[in-house]
Amino acid sequence: MTSPAHPHRRPGSDDRFRVLMVCTGNICRSPAAELMMRSLLVGRLGGRESARVEVSSAGVAAVVGSGMHPLSRAELSPWGLAERAGTFRARQLDDRAVAGVDLVLGADVRHRSSVLERHPQLLDRTFALREFARLVDAADTMTLPPDLVKRGAALVDLARVTRGTVPPADDTVPDPVGGPASRHRDAVLRIFQAVHTIVGELAPRSGGHR
Repeated sequence: MTSPAHPHRRPGSDDRFRVLMVCTGNICRSPAAELMMRSLLVGRLGGRESARVEVSSAGVAAVVGSGMHPLSRAELSPWGLAERAGTFRARQLDDRAVAGVDLVLGADVRHRSSVLERHPQLLDRTFALREFARLVDAADTMTLPPDLVKRGAALVDLARVTRGTVPPADDTVPDPVGGPASRHRDAVLRIFQAVHTIVGELAPRSGGHR
């Protein structure tokens, strides 16, 4: 597959593939997705190569400056991320958060809609997290370029054209705020499954998924 030009991408020595995770308050779901994706990429590629993918997060109604919700943070312990989550601080979805972004992943379709209401120019690269995972898992990724940054751009293109060919599904990661630990656990597990699929396609271990 040949990837079309991406005029929003930043050329030159700072070339990166930039991913933005979005939820409501930026204290549960999107920071969990951010931290998990970074960790999985480092584990698969090592620190130097994985640094070519910049992962961040924001909230459409962020609790700006707040730390991660303690119950969601606790659910990151099995992945060894609870301590790292302790330094996280929430930020608002704004022009600065979306600057140069190549892929936006909302916790559910409502967040995808909220992003597009505020930043319609991101239509070609905004998905729900689990939606994007379904689309790239269903697509034939064998012909995507091996370079990490080029592959990321091509993967976004492929997901966009695949969108109309894959049956709809429940792509929600329910908001765990106000619920018991089990709701935070369910959200984190759904996020992990989606992020694991995405990283597997973005950075396959041996030249392709299938």
